[in-house]
Amino acid sequence: MPPDAPRPPGARRAAVVVNPTKHDDVAKLRDIVRSAMSEHSWDEPLWLETMAEEPGAGQAAQAVRDGVDLVLACGGDGTVTACADGVAGSGVPLGILPLGTGNLLARNLGLPLDLDAALVTALTGTNRRLDAGSANGHTFVVMAGLGFDAKMLGESSEPLKKRLGWAAYVLTALRHLRDRPVRVSLVADGGAPLRLRASAVIVGNVGWLQGGIRLLPDALPDDGTLDAVVLTARGWAGWIRLAARVLLRRESPGQMTWVQFRQLTIHADREQPWELDGEVMGGTRRLMITTQPGRVLLRVPPTAPV
Repeated sequence: MPPDAPRPPGARRAAVVVNPTKHDDVAKLRDIVRSAMSEHSWDEPLWLETMAEEPGAGQAAQAVRDGVDLVLACGGDGTVTACADGVAGSGVPLGILPLGTGNLLARNLGLPLDLDAALVTALTGTNRRLDAGSANGHTFVVMAGLGFDAKMLGESSEPLKKRLGWAAYVLTALRHLRDRPVRVSLVADGGAPLRLRASAVIVGNVGWLQGGIRLLPDALPDDGTLDAVVLTARGWAGWIRLAARVLLRRESPGQMTWVQFRQLTIHADREQPWELDGEVMGGTRRLMITTQPGRVLLRVPPTAPV
């Protein structure tokens, strides 16, 4: 059925925005999705593949304009973020078919990681309204980071991630354990500047990393605020102490500083790479981050907490 063709009453149609680099057999994936749609009385879906120059936001926004009832983000956290940007504020819910290495939004919200179960949730679940963030004008729904984490992500190749999974990030992180921290200034909600040395500044809409590591203990995806942590370490000994504190969930004055905010400006004394939801955005000395409360409607299991 063409996008502009009238649909019979009660008909439901979804758009599937898929990152083809995240699946070895896209044709098989398409058959699985189509079968699930048919089983749950949905029409033939729109199938939209991402490209390097258009990672999903444009496809999702066009699908909304075409009148779909649901957009499915089929890929990693970068694809999820791009699709969230495309549907934000539209009232069209976003479903997640997690195919990435991290899948951090799905993990934080308890969404299924298995494809078949994720399809059932997307097609039969309920809607939950989530906050989003904007960093230098770009939307994110999981985390943004400046410094160490962006270096780690930027040097992890796609083949390495497919072969090693999350361990690929560990290997690249080892190259930067001796990097010198930068001087940063953080201004939250117009308050007094907080001046620190930082190996990384990580901002989260959610708090959990892979492996059950809770980096931002107060972060909730629907509380109207974002949380940030400044991490400071240098050399193997410094990073080992910091990692132990994070794993044991203990405060570490001088190594971890938390800030909760609605608007945050970060200035660094020298250019640093920065990332949004696993996608490296380039280098900058300034990040301006704002909260966008309730910006995204997400499809979750009927029993998910609200």
